[in-house]
Amino acid sequence: MLGVCYYPEQWPERLWRSDAQQMKALGLSVVRIGEFAWSRFEPEPGRYEFAWFDRVIEILMEEGLKVVIGTPTATPPKWLVDRYPEILPVCADTGVVRGFGSRRHYDFSSQRYRQEAMRITRVLAERYGHHEGVIGWQTDNELCCHDTTLSASPVALEAFRQWCQRRYQTVELLNESWGNVFWSMEYRSFAEIELPIAAVTETNPAHRLAYRRFSSDQVIDFHREMVAVIRQHAPDRFITHNFIPMKDTGVDCFALAEELDFASYDNYPLGRTDFLYADASNEAVTPYMRTGHPDYASYYHDQIRGLSQKDFWIMEQQPGPVNWAPSNPRPAPGMVRLWSWEAFAHGAQCVCFFRWRQAPFAQEQMHAGLLRPDQTRSESWSEIETLATELQQIVLQPAKPHQAAVAMVVDVQGQWVSEIEVQGQSYRFNDVQLQYYSALRQLGVDVDIISASSTFEGYRLVVVPCLPIIDDGFVHRCQTSSAEFVFAPRTAAKTSEFALPENLPPGALQSLVPIKVLSVETLREGISEHLEWRGNSLDDVDQKTFESQRWCESIELLDEKMQILASYHSGESAIVRHQNYTYLATLTSDQLLKHLLKELCQKVGIEVFVLPPDVRVRRRGDLYFAFNYSDACQTLPVVANTVFLLGARNLLPRDVAIWSVSQ
Repeated sequence: MLGVCYYPEQWPERLWRSDAQQMKALGLSVVRIGEFAWSRFEPEPGRYEFAWFDRVIEILMEEGLKVVIGTPTATPPKWLVDRYPEILPVCADTGVVRGFGSRRHYDFSSQRYRQEAMRITRVLAERYGHHEGVIGWQTDNELCCHDTTLSASPVALEAFRQWCQRRYQTVELLNESWGNVFWSMEYRSFAEIELPIAAVTETNPAHRLAYRRFSSDQVIDFHREMVAVIRQHAPDRFITHNFIPMKDTGVDCFALAEELDFASYDNYPLGRTDFLYADASNEAVTPYMRTGHPDYASYYHDQIRGLSQKDFWIMEQQPGPVNWAPSNPRPAPGMVRLWSWEAFAHGAQCVCFFRWRQAPFAQEQMHAGLLRPDQTRSESWSEIETLATELQQIVLQPAKPHQAAVAMVVDVQGQWVSEIEVQGQSYRFNDVQLQYYSALRQLGVDVDIISASSTFEGYRLVVVPCLPIIDDGFVHRCQTSSAEFVFAPRTAAKTSEFALPENLPPGALQSLVPIKVLSVETLREGISEHLEWRGNSLDDVDQKTFESQRWCESIELLDEKMQILASYHSGESAIVRHQNYTYLATLTSDQLLKHLLKELCQKVGIEVFVLPPDVRVRRRGDLYFAFNYSDACQTLPVVANTVFLLGARNLLPRDVAIWSVSQ
């Protein structure tokens, strides 16, 4: 299915009917509405105006379109802020109240705001919960966007103290767990605890980790309450949420998604690629300036699919230039179609474009839509027409996507730890995750992104790029799995309370990987040292010398049977193997990582492809999909007589090919 985000409250009513007719003619079938309209639903306290919304839904339904309603709780109106100013969040960096005039101006710890948010949600759900034109609900909008997870408000402080008391029971246990004897940081009661902000120098990392956990829990509790309200009044409609990347929320999105029927994602490949390359050279970013990084959008597709372990929706798809990145180029011709097909290949059931018509006013007036404000069609219109026609010809299996042979473990605690204890500015959590993911995707390997608490059943290779905190359950699941495991540096480097394990890292993982991390050094960006390969010869690679970079651990081997795959220039072990567990004590080059993962894939019988540059493949059901992110024609590694449902073996620039697995 294809859909669009629509804001009828921003346009004259005389346009609604023609808008709906054009949507249907374009091949769209779903329309999301309502998520920013609180001031129109309730212009003053307790006075509701829904007649206009009734008419919108009726018009859309009459023209053959289905409706998804977004709860309007991301934009509390001015009268609500004036009546209850305590609902506003306080910036955790500056201590300044974040006021009215934008969006997401509320504090997850404010019980008053929760009451008001659930009230408007309940009123909407009671009115439209059984409406035949409404097929589902979106909770809020982009929870935690704009760095709104953390708040330093008085209500957040009081809620944090209560959270600490529930978790630790006694202040003595809290002091011991956090190591508060250091620098005389001990508390006499929970009432003395402050938020870990605005200190002279860095605050206790255990305290900061607790603050992150608390803040994540507050978001999850708020969301769980909202889902329950909708379920009560719309029990037979789906509920979803439009996630942004987990790295941008700092929230345990796996837990956040538990209450949903499925997760959705807001896909902006160019905006997010521009942030990814914010510190890179022009030479590095230019090839992807108008296409997006070939693995960045798919990484988040796989992450979103992993949140609820089922198909997902794209609730917002970039149709043209956006307005919020450092630079905002136009998509190259063909990319809007390619991004959409790529989402379907990774498990999407619906792709909705943001937005129907470009706004001529306010904060997003430079954000493209499918129509310009003067009613003319934008550049992406013809691509969406083509896409809609193609979707009628190619049947996408609605079943849950097949399980990949490779899993990658992603855990928000890895992000928290790496941000709290930076240790080296060149170690960036998201870059490490993407490096491992991209190496696998360049091999043509499908990847499932799973949580640290997931089962490893059915996987033949499990990759763990950054998991500093593990529990006994994780170790047990590794021990009882027949998969090959790859652990990157920092694995099991901390206890659950942000301390070094008694036996030194990797702590409890030493039963699987018998090593001891003696020390860690971090190197500046762009500085590397030699890494000598000592394992078997790598296919297609004559060299034996690679790079150790950014994060380098000095390790002691605790078992003489350990296999040394690579050594530092000093001769110390850098990449080691024990049974079916491989441990990298350093970050390394893309080239070595790709060839190491290729060797492990082949060892466990996972098919790899020799792909042309910037070409990616993905399987969904009985279909293979290929995507050419480059500006050159590329030849796919398939037999010459392959029959294509879409595209061809010689894949044009920024084009898509689809063929049957049976071939």
